[in-house]
Amino acid sequence: MQQTDVFSNPPEWVAKAVVYQIFPDRFRCSGKVKEQLQLALKPWGSDPAEQGFQGGDLFGVIEQLDYLQGFGISCIYLTPIFSSAANHRYHAYDYLQVDPLLGGNSALEALIEAVHRRGMRILLDGVFNHCGRGFWAFHHLLENGEASPYSDWFEVNHWPLHPYPSRGQDCGYSCWCSNAALPKFNHSHPPVREYLLAVGRYWLERGIDGWRLDVANEVPTDFWLEFRKMVKAVNPQAWIVGEIWGDARPWLQGDQFDGVMNYRIGWSSLCWLAGNRLRRSKRNPAYPLQPLGGEGFVDVLGTTLGWYRPEVNRSQLNLLDSHDVPRALHSLKDDVGALKLALLLLFLQPGAPCVYYGTEVGLHGGHEPGCREGFPWQQDWPLDLRDFIHSLVALRQHCPELCEQSLQWQAIGSDGLSGSRAQLSPQKPESEESIQVWINRSRRSWLPINTGLDDPLLMVGSLESSGRGLAPQSAVVFSNEG
Repeated sequence: MQQTDVFSNPPEWVAKAVVYQIFPDRFRCSGKVKEQLQLALKPWGSDPAEQGFQGGDLFGVIEQLDYLQGFGISCIYLTPIFSSAANHRYHAYDYLQVDPLLGGNSALEALIEAVHRRGMRILLDGVFNHCGRGFWAFHHLLENGEASPYSDWFEVNHWPLHPYPSRGQDCGYSCWCSNAALPKFNHSHPPVREYLLAVGRYWLERGIDGWRLDVANEVPTDFWLEFRKMVKAVNPQAWIVGEIWGDARPWLQGDQFDGVMNYRIGWSSLCWLAGNRLRRSKRNPAYPLQPLGGEGFVDVLGTTLGWYRPEVNRSQLNLLDSHDVPRALHSLKDDVGALKLALLLLFLQPGAPCVYYGTEVGLHGGHEPGCREGFPWQQDWPLDLRDFIHSLVALRQHCPELCEQSLQWQAIGSDGLSGSRAQLSPQKPESEESIQVWINRSRRSWLPINTGLDDPLLMVGSLESSGRGLAPQSAVVFSNEG
C-alpha cells in the first residue's frame, strides 16, 4: 500500500506531547452552565455505576488548565462531548451540538481558545461507527418505518424495528455489540459518509487538533481513507488516533491513522510490575491481565514496537488505563510504588504518554463504569503524584531521544529490567550519548547493578552505588550528558 506524503511527516508535536484523558461528566463542575440549573443531577462523587449525570462541564476543564499545565500536561483528550442521553456520550443524537449539560458549543469554543492560548492541544472523540437511538435520522425511522427516506442510513434487517427489545427479541437492525441503544451507520450509503466527513471537518475547522476514533476496526477501511484525506487537507498537523487494542498494522500503513491507543504498552507494564499480586478480575483478551516475567514483558514490548516504523511509534497514544478498563492502581491492588514504576515505563517509550484523569491523585476504580469516578476536588487526596509526573515530563525534555526511538530492553534475573540507548552526537561525532535505565520491581530484594555513571537524571526510590544496588521498587535513569 503506497504511503502518502503527509504520513512521512506525521504531526511534529505528537512525539513530545503529554496527554491527559478527561471523562467530562466526572472531571469538574464549574457551576456556570445555566442549562444545569434546576435539573436533577447526581451528587458529585456518586457511585459511577449509576445512570445519570454528575454535572462536569467544559468550563470546569477551562478552570483547571493551569492545574494540568502545572505538572506538564500539553494536550487534553476528551471522551465524547456531543449531545447524548448517556453520561459517557457514546450514544450521540446530534454530532454538531456539544451537549448543553457541558455548556454547549460556546463552551467548546472557549475551551479551544483557552487551550491554544497556553500552547496546549485538544483531541476530541469521534464515534463514527454508531449513534444513539435519539439520533435524528434513526428517530425518523422509528416514526416512519419503511416509509422513512433515511432507511438506507442504517443496516435494517427486518421491519418493524424494536429499539427497546424484550428479552430474546431481535431489534431488527445492526447495532454495536448487540446493543439496541447503538444503531450502526451504513457506511456504504453515500449520504452517511458525506455527513460523517462533514462532522469531522466541522470541528477541525473550529480549531480542534485531532480525532480519537472509537471502535475504528469496525468501520470500513475505505471510509477511513477518505477521512484521512479530509483531515490532512484541513490541517496537516492534526493527529488521527484509532481505537485499535492489538496489532494495528493494517491501519498504520500511511493512508489511515497516525497512531492508535497503544494498550499493549499499558497492560504489559502493569502485568510485569504487579507480578503475582496483579488483580485479574477483568476479562478482556485485548487487555489480558496475567502476570508477566521480565522476558515476557520485553517480548511484548519488542513485538509491539517492532510492528511499526519509527514514524508510527512516535505517533502512538501510549496509556496504562482509560475509561474502558480498570484503573492502573486498581489492577496493581493500590500499590503506589508499582504505579510510579508503571508511569516511568510509560514515559520512557516513544510516542505520547497519556495520563487518565485522577491517576495523579489516587483514583482507583475498577471495571467500567467504576473507573469513571468524580474527581475529588473537595476532598483530601489519597496521594499526590503531580511532582513525580512533572519529573517524568522533565526527563523527556532533557532526553528528547526518548521521544524518538525505543530503548533496548532486557530482563535481569527474576525482578530486574534494564534499558539503554546509544547514538553518535552531532556535536561530538567521536563520542556517544547514552541513556541507561534500571528498574527493580521486587518488593523485598535489592537489585545489584553496575552503572559506571554518577549523578542520575531521575531516581525513583533509592540506590546504593557502592553497595547493594537498587532498592526494592526503585528505578534509576542515567545519561552521560549529566
